[in-house]
Amino acid sequence: MIPDPHDPRKSLYRAEDVAVLCRKKQVGRKREALAAGTIFGSEPCVYSGITTFSKGRAFYRGRDSILLSETATLEDVAGILWNTQTPVFFETIGISLQGDERGRQCAFTSLAALAANGHSTHGRTDSALHAEIGRLVALVAQAFGAQGDAKEKFIHERLAQGWGQGSEGADLIRRALVLVADHELTSSTFAARITASTGASLPGCLLTGLATFSGPLHGDASGRVRAVFDNVERLGPEHVVSHHLQTAIPIPGFGHHLYPDGDARARALLDRLTPPKEIASFIERVVELTGLMPNVDVALAALAAQLALPGDASFALFATARSVGLLTHCIEQLRVGKVIRPRGRYTGPALEESKLAPIKEQGHRTPDAATLDKNRVFRPIGR
Repeated sequence: MIPDPHDPRKSLYRAEDVAVLCRKKQVGRKREALAAGTIFGSEPCVYSGITTFSKGRAFYRGRDSILLSETATLEDVAGILWNTQTPVFFETIGISLQGDERGRQCAFTSLAALAANGHSTHGRTDSALHAEIGRLVALVAQAFGAQGDAKEKFIHERLAQGWGQGSEGADLIRRALVLVADHELTSSTFAARITASTGASLPGCLLTGLATFSGPLHGDASGRVRAVFDNVERLGPEHVVSHHLQTAIPIPGFGHHLYPDGDARARALLDRLTPPKEIASFIERVVELTGLMPNVDVALAALAAQLALPGDASFALFATARSVGLLTHCIEQLRVGKVIRPRGRYTGPALEESKLAPIKEQGHRTPDAATLDKNRVFRPIGR
């Protein structure tokens, strides 16, 4: 900076210095905008090597989830997500469920009981964490009615047994579990990763994730679809479709912002289903009139309707499978070694004027070392 020779009230700056200052201000604004945008699904994103999307499909560690659903089990998918060659079992040993009734409340209260006294994830090996994840997945499945031992049956077979299904029903359940095991960075995944970043126990992490997952705009959307299907079977497909379109009430389960050309998970499952005639007609009519394709919530609800599964079975399938993905993300977050701490940007009323004078004006000064040592709460003890 130099004085302006033509006007002493002004100063002159090098153009390079001005450009650097402008860039610094832009970076600050960009960081604020990006931080705010992150909350609503914009960049930046969390770096992850678990799941990504390509050509309308989810890939688990580079493996096509649609192709995996043809033959793989949820145990196979867990092995892929965990990058382990060791066979995966969802052990039932030591599982203690809360209450006598089976269902969502049982799953949540059982996880809460474990979280209350759970071990921190810090200082534990991957193999130890994987073993605990296996028990937690088994707990969620059993809370929703799964029966049988891990050494004898896969998790889809145990769910099928608990719900009174044969081999055909078990295979459909297997496909559904594989298709929804993970879906990159969903709101529930982000919530679970935040919890994991603090070193909280795995039951606590899973409880956080599933609590977020249970919202009607997330994992429980299939429950809303199931309620619509109940109306379809009672009132008929034409009546239900007309009611929604005439009243501008969105029909749940159709369209997905990540899949403008249709949800491949839904296609992979619906192609294997023969749901009740009224439900099949309803799906076709909605597609015809809205142009929106069914997403996986419709497929899960159609599966539950076809097999006459318990009322909360769609959520049970989704929650059991997604527990694998949620906890895989938690382990990945642990390896980052930093607590996720978003910043807030205050938009409230103006702050009150403080009646206290600034510290310097009050004559305060920093105590010397001797005073600090004298008033120390915890003093060193010689050993």
